[in-house]
Amino acid sequence: MEHARELKRVKLSLPAQAEYVELARLTLYGIASRIGFSYEDIEDMKVAISEACNNAVLYAYDSHGGVVEVLFEVAEDEIEIIVQDEGASFDAASKTNGLEALHDKQLEDIQAGGLGFYLMQALMDEVEVKSVDGHGTVVKMKKRLQQSGELL
Repeated sequence: MEHARELKRVKLSLPAQAEYVELARLTLYGIASRIGFSYEDIEDMKVAISEACNNAVLYAYDSHGGVVEVLFEVAEDEIEIIVQDEGASFDAASKTNGLEALHDKQLEDIQAGGLGFYLMQALMDEVEVKSVDGHGTVVKMKKRLQQSGELL
């Protein structure tokens, strides 16, 4: 019988401004290093969380700003990062559609935001993007701890 996994939650509520993205990165670093993630995995996750937060900062709100919620759901062997805004939605399907074929494109041919989602998918174990018009965007990313000796 599988025992229930204990989750610890850490929640940040940040102004949707670029200078606050570093707080999400620092928080991630503190949590991930405590779980035992490698330096390389932590650096990968920092890039992914930066992309998710920057998308919210750049695309969700007009110049009057808003809030970006960052939730870390922490288990003993994985971390889930949820970045949510309540700003103007964008077409997540068009941004993430066909990312597998991205390597065939020239950099200048990639839509704004598309490369960020490609990076998130490349760096994390799972990525899910939900965008509802008028209700904002939710980006869920998960990274599992690689056990020593486990094949990558």
